[in-house]
Amino acid sequence: MAQRTTLTAKRVARALKRPGRYRDREVRGLLLVVGKWDKKERKYVAGDQNASWQLRYQLNKRERIMGLGSVRDFSLSEARERAKKWRQQLADDVDPLEAKAATEAAAVLASAKAIPFESAARDFHKQHSPKWKNVKHAKQFISTLESYVFPVIGRLSVASIDTGLVLKCLEPIWTTVPETASRVRGRIEAVLDWCTARQYRTGDNPARWRGHLVHVLPKRKTNGEHFPALPYAQIPEFMADLRTREGVAAKALEFAILTCARTGEVIGAQHNEFDLKTKLWTVPEGRTKGEKQHKVPLSDRAIKILKGLPLEKNNPFTFIGAEGVGLSNMSLLAVIKRMNEARAKAGLPFYIDPDQDNRPVTPHGTARSTFRDWAGDCTAFERQVIEFALAHGLTDKTEEAYRRATAIEKRRRLMAAWATYCGTKPSAKGDVVVPLQGRR
Repeated sequence: MAQRTTLTAKRVARALKRPGRYRDREVRGLLLVVGKWDKKERKYVAGDQNASWQLRYQLNKRERIMGLGSVRDFSLSEARERAKKWRQQLADDVDPLEAKAATEAAAVLASAKAIPFESAARDFHKQHSPKWKNVKHAKQFISTLESYVFPVIGRLSVASIDTGLVLKCLEPIWTTVPETASRVRGRIEAVLDWCTARQYRTGDNPARWRGHLVHVLPKRKTNGEHFPALPYAQIPEFMADLRTREGVAAKALEFAILTCARTGEVIGAQHNEFDLKTKLWTVPEGRTKGEKQHKVPLSDRAIKILKGLPLEKNNPFTFIGAEGVGLSNMSLLAVIKRMNEARAKAGLPFYIDPDQDNRPVTPHGTARSTFRDWAGDCTAFERQVIEFALAHGLTDKTEEAYRRATAIEKRRRLMAAWATYCGTKPSAKGDVVVPLQGRR
């Protein structure tokens, strides 16, 4: 039985030398327990190394004993305060033991959910990358996060990441490397969405673009979005020059121009995307700029390029780079650079865009802007057909219906006309070819 006494610091010190249970009269239910209960001897034995505080109470006619900590960790006054706190819970019909267990369980759960962003990103990548067809994209996913995100928020819990932290990652690169910055933002958003689904975090996604970051991040300069393009009158000369060059990158550049495709769509192209019987290239969702796959009619010249490309066993890429994977993002630009270097040695003018401060032309501009100017100026094809050849989204419902019904066949004729124009023998005077007709 516990000894009844009003405990003091001195009495506690003396009690530590005598195993037993001591009840404090000041706080009901507070006990000082010294030693360990011996069932055979039916008494407390050992010494002060086992001294601890306990709270004894009754609930629903059941005796309950709750540990309050070691005498080494808590003084008498501290033990009394801890006991009073739990007795207040008891007064509110809350079982202290159950409340303590719930608090501990919540702490364990919170700790389990406190996954750092870097760990979450690597887990996301490990889970999803096997489903991605583009090997280079899978590598870039992690490499860009390693460069721009992990140093800033990699060690932080995903639950703590807010808009301010996302902006710390994006703002330094938003205007300097805009394309990379946009991809980094999308990758942060994807990882945080995955974390929300796994209940590692709650609330809105701070990396979301629509309705959120679109109103926070600065708009980029319009000039930065226009790629220098070759005037269409010079395309026959450019293509004749390009076709004299060996190498996969030169073939890829010509193919990009003939299909009006973006660089990323071409260098990531894989064999299973092409149907040479129907003369269609299906660019899958994920490598297009929009949200849907894009079907590209192939001209006879584009088919000839595909059939003449080298093949490698177990390599899915159509345009194979030096490392046995797809071409790099700079390969096509390097071809134009070499062409301009050769022209400089021959005393010929560079391939430049006179409307872009005479800057050297780019693959993107020449494959797309040049085609758009030519199609608008030199053909009678409808605007809808031309725009969809560029995979530009059409928001008007009538245009959407029109596109589904007739665009493919008309685009076949458009792409054939473009290939014919590109292959026209350039004249010494640089004459413009007679406009082609499209409404047939």
